[in-house]
This record gives sequence, structure tokens and C-alpha cells, in this order.
Amino acid sequence: MPSPVSYVLFDMDGLMIDSEQVYTDVTNEILKPYGAEMTWAIKAGLMGKPERAAAEHLLASLPGLPLSTDEYIRQRTILQDLRWPHVRLLPGVERLVRHLHTHGVPTAIATGSQRRNFVLKTGHLQDVFGLFGRRVVCGDDAWIAREGGRGKPAPDVFLVAARALGRSVGEKGPDGEREGGEVGVEERAERARGLVFEDALPGVRAGKRAGMNVIWVPDPNLLGVEDTNAEKADEVLRSLAEFVPEEWGLPPYDSDGGAP
Repeated sequence: MPSPVSYVLFDMDGLMIDSEQVYTDVTNEILKPYGAEMTWAIKAGLMGKPERAAAEHLLASLPGLPLSTDEYIRQRTILQDLRWPHVRLLPGVERLVRHLHTHGVPTAIATGSQRRNFVLKTGHLQDVFGLFGRRVVCGDDAWIAREGGRGKPAPDVFLVAARALGRSVGEKGPDGEREGGEVGVEERAERARGLVFEDALPGVRAGKRAGMNVIWVPDPNLLGVEDTNAEKADEVLRSLAEFVPEEWGLPPYDSDGGAP
């Protein structure tokens, strides 16, 4: 049995909202005139990364395209902005978020998405996202500069989100990726009380490098992508609807099924 957790951190894209299909459709619409396509093998490596890093990864995976990073981002932003106000919640999200809120479990969102995109994606879903209040860390927030500008798979975003909840998790270690010896026993224990929900492999690695428990909720297409990294999720679910809170020391759902 895993150790009981006392706070929960959510990724957003592809985990809480059905935005990954938008990313795929828009990107392949841009690439189609060049006879190129973003496969799931390529996409697996850019999911969860900040916008520019993801774009650079994509174009590096498709060498020879007469398309600059800036032009790709420009086209993508125009097409995505038309779609964001219509994205839907994924199964189990509303029930779980409402349940944790009702029982006073501290929660936060830790996403690589830009703040402006977060607003566009969630403005019509405030019944759920409004429950997080200001407890949202985005990829272009001020913490980026303070922490060295690193997105997932670096652990920074989850450590910042935990500190936003008042958790004493310490700073990142001297090697940047894995935390070093200056992180005390109590700080490591506090990290181990955190539970991260992620859909992307870089996010899984980020959560584990932060010293937290991680539940992976992947798109089925990701299950066929080879992953040779050492960091593995503690549990794999098909959707958040499968999550059993009491298995992680959290209050169980009501017997009538709880919130929708």
C-alpha cells in the first residue's frame, strides 16, 4: 500500500481537459502542406513541455521543414485560440475535484500551459477550475525565472505548486534534476505526502523527480510508445473515473457515487 497523501497536484492538458486532441489536430493541419505529420512517438516527447521547448522538439524531430519555430507557434496560436473555449472536461475530473474540495484536501494545478491559454481553456469551466482559486502554477509564471526556466521533466513546477499550498518541500537540489543532499528528511517526507496526476511521460518523470507519488492517466496511444527512463508511475489508470481515493489515504467517495 502506498503512503497516505495529504495534498494533490493536477496537470491540466490531457488529464483534466480534452485538449491533447486539439494540439494534435492543429499541429497536423499546419504540417500537412509540407507532407509531414506528428506521430505519437514524436508527441510523447513534447507533451508537458513549455510552448517553445515543445515546438523546438517537434521541428527537430522533422528536419528539413521550411518552417521556423516562431512561424509554427504563430500559426498554432491562431488555430488553437479558436478551439480552446470549447474544450470539455475528461471523465472523472469534476467528481474528483469536487470531492477533494468538499473534504478540504489541499489541491493545486501545475501546468506547462501559458497563463493566457489557461484562461482560454478554463473560462467556460469555472464550476470546476474556480475551486482551485489562485492555486494554479503555469509555465510562464514568474517561478520560471526564479527556478531557472525549466519545464517538465524537471521537477520545478510540482515543487513550486506544493510550496503554493504551504508545504515545506524545500528547494531543488544542486544537480537541478534530482534533489540533492541539502533536502532534509522532513522535507523529503513532505514531498512523499504529495500525489501527482499526470497524462504525459515528461510529467510523470517530473513528479517522481520531485519525490512525490505519481498516477499516470495516459492517452491509450502513449501505451505503445517505448519509454526507457527510470522514473515510473506508481499507478496507471485509464481515466480519473477509476481513481479510488481511500487507497491513497484520502476520504472515500460517498456510497451514492458523489459528485458527477
